[in-house]
Amino acid sequence: MADEKTPSYEQAREELTEVVRRLEAGGLTLEESIQLWERGEKLAALCEEWLQGARVKLAAAMAQRRHSDPAGDSPF
Repeated sequence: MADEKTPSYEQAREELTEVVRRLEAGGLTLEESIQLWERGEKLAALCEEWLQGARVKLAAAMAQRRHSDPAGDSPF
């Protein structure tokens, strides 16, 4: 997922915050508002992809831990 053109989760979240701020501030033309809204939708989807990927990695790590310590004796 991370390449030169794809922003990190933090970058996408920061840009999304700025998009929301600009939309809430108003004073934009309809065309500008639509363009910002569309960019915000793309950024929100990208953030969701990053979060879903993190959930998958976390679930895999937890499953691996359960597999290596089936009794659950290990604190981590």
